[in-house]
Amino acid sequence: MTPLELFFDLVFVFALTGVTAFMAADFTWHGMLRGVLIFGLLWWSWVCYSWVGNVARADEGVSRLGLFAAMAVMFVLALSIPESFDDLPGGLYGPVVVAVCYFLFRALHLVLFWIISAGDPGLRGQLLRFAPSMLVATALLLIAAGTDGPTQTALWAAALAADYLGNYLGGARGWRLRSAGHFAERHGLILIIALGESIVAVGAGMAELPISMPIVAAAVLGLVLSAALWWSYFDVTALAAERAFAATPDADRPRLARDAYSYLHLPLVAGVVLLALGLKKVLEYVGDPRHHDLADPLKGVGLTALVCGVTLYLLGHVAFTWRVLDTVNMRDAVLALALLSLLGIGPHIPALATLAVLTAAMAALVAFETIHFAEDRHRIRHEHQSPQGDR
Repeated sequence: MTPLELFFDLVFVFALTGVTAFMAADFTWHGMLRGVLIFGLLWWSWVCYSWVGNVARADEGVSRLGLFAAMAVMFVLALSIPESFDDLPGGLYGPVVVAVCYFLFRALHLVLFWIISAGDPGLRGQLLRFAPSMLVATALLLIAAGTDGPTQTALWAAALAADYLGNYLGGARGWRLRSAGHFAERHGLILIIALGESIVAVGAGMAELPISMPIVAAAVLGLVLSAALWWSYFDVTALAAERAFAATPDADRPRLARDAYSYLHLPLVAGVVLLALGLKKVLEYVGDPRHHDLADPLKGVGLTALVCGVTLYLLGHVAFTWRVLDTVNMRDAVLALALLSLLGIGPHIPALATLAVLTAAMAALVAFETIHFAEDRHRIRHEHQSPQGDR
């Protein structure tokens, strides 16, 4: 992991905060759906560059210039998020700016990969199979820019489906993966950044509110919940998965990387983004006595974001563990389904109580796994074997 890659990822997290702000500003079901689509666009853009840094050092030669150029485009795209669907008066037409930035970001990736893949016909062939889905997605985004309402949203969904599905159908046999450790670390770091963004959401939710005991309680519960999500992935799963990933034969490693990290980390990070939105709303409910009573329940979009954010994270964790370790974590799966009951209970209990139940459930899961699997946990965490395939 190079400092330039970390710098690049910080621009991406700025875009993530823009997604949360977008959904908070358009606090409707349609707004949340559109926010998820924007996140999907950003995620797939970031994923492309995670592969570049695994083939060539990101901070040397043409890669450095390419990443700086891509960062500039990502920054403009992040600034344009509020106008992704509806243009604001004056200036450039926002939806077109977003589509053009997406095209430039992805085109820079293809050009950069083409340059560093000189002498590797297999990788260049993979790039040629990869390009059509990006072009189709860009065309659909440009068409969407000329529409509005549900039609525009549907075209965005079609664009993402074309890109994600097209890449999957293009196979993975031509991709190259030099270091399993670097690739796993890069995705782990972006998950940490997303979890950090959930903490930022807690702070943003109380920025202009006078400190009070309900705010303190909600802030601590939000931090504990984020910490429990971190623990569930990084305490053991990340280590075991990285070692299994490194032990995978070279020929199979790109396909596993694509499935487990490029695709199955999407629900993990998306869950955290939704959680951030839910936490932001809980802080508003418990800390603003002018508009809300402490007994007010969290309903609708806010409740769904809070509960489904954690549920999506747990299900993503189950899928990732299954794909890499070939085991099904039934504890996470059962808890994820059980938490959905809060969608029915939440509208009848205070918002702070809903957050407390979520936090207690995740903390109990972490405590149970830490104690019940203490021997396995100690062995995995204290093995000193270096993962194969690291630089």
